[in-house]
Amino acid sequence: MKSELPARRAHCARCLRPQTTCICAWITPVTVSTEVVILQHPLETDNAKGSARLLQLSLSGSQLVQGETFTEAQWQTLLADRHTVLLYPDQPGSPASPSLAGTDLMRLRVIVLDGTWRKSRKMLFRDPRLQQLPRLTLQDAPASHYHIRKAQRADQLSTLEATCHALLQLGEPAGELQHLLQAFDGFVTRQARYKIDHQK
Repeated sequence: MKSELPARRAHCARCLRPQTTCICAWITPVTVSTEVVILQHPLETDNAKGSARLLQLSLSGSQLVQGETFTEAQWQTLLADRHTVLLYPDQPGSPASPSLAGTDLMRLRVIVLDGTWRKSRKMLFRDPRLQQLPRLTLQDAPASHYHIRKAQRADQLSTLEATCHALLQLGEPAGELQHLLQAFDGFVTRQARYKIDHQK
């Protein structure tokens, strides 16, 4: 007798999450001039705690590209038409962080790595093109509200938090970005409750 396969969980067509963990309630449309490209480590794709999909669905003109390394064709697109910088802390030997004061944000692209610190470092060191990008570093980063994932330090932010604070630092309008950060707090609270409910 054939064993029955487990029923496939219904997924939301918009956020691609299982409907029980749908994040659409927290999608907060934000219009910015800076282009944001999220490079997501493949192991983050199905992580219910991840913030990258919420960020991508909220930010106008943003893209989410999955991979650990990227092809020459992908890099030609990522480096075309705009000044491209990598949101990542400065490290010894890394390209000098440019002064972006007065930069036309319509001509700026920020690349964000989505993954744990270990995964993002692996992405960085496996792809020479990433290593060569000038860095955008956060100044006076606030403590993270991302309490559902462990971090080594309080200033290690989620992908969504880091990107929002980088955009604020660049001079993007604060109101909508602050609303997205508040929505993110709701997302974190819901994920924490979901975990507690399923531990009972």
